[in-house]
Amino acid sequence: MKILAFAGSNSTASINKKLVTHTSTFFENHSIEVLDLNDYEMPLFGVDKIPTIGIPQLALDFAKKIDESDLLLIALAENNGSYSVAFKNIYDWISIVPERKAFGDKPVFVLATSPGLRGGASVLELAKNTLPYYGAKVIETFLLPSFYENFDAENGIVNTEFATELKTKIEKIKVDFLG
Repeated sequence: MKILAFAGSNSTASINKKLVTHTSTFFENHSIEVLDLNDYEMPLFGVDKIPTIGIPQLALDFAKKIDESDLLLIALAENNGSYSVAFKNIYDWISIVPERKAFGDKPVFVLATSPGLRGGASVLELAKNTLPYYGAKVIETFLLPSFYENFDAENGIVNTEFATELKTKIEKIKVDFLG
């Protein structure tokens, strides 16, 4: 099975990319590709641009990556209670690719983290409520609050309660969706 993982952030030091990369390591018997949104930087989406520039090739490439995958792991950065501009721009562009839904009717494990106590709770709730309209079959969610207290670059999630929760959800996904 092919798993596509990415963080909804363009920060070169993204804590969400660290979380999604860590999470992807638990799917050791599957093909995993971790994308960097910086490799898909496009013009700011606007309906007035569509007639003049069309759909950027990078949007088509990103959509193809989704279509070729069996499971998506997405860790969303929260900016002012919502998606980051980098994620939202890609989301907007892939949502207009003809004859497909933005997230390709794929099962999606949505994660979020932040330095704060809420851990990206607002963006996670937004994702649970809106991504399914665009072809994301949200099968699980995971929230890691206080990233810098609960995550270590060498050991991953150091808080045993959160580490156990993540592993339990991953095992459920493996049984239910990856056989």
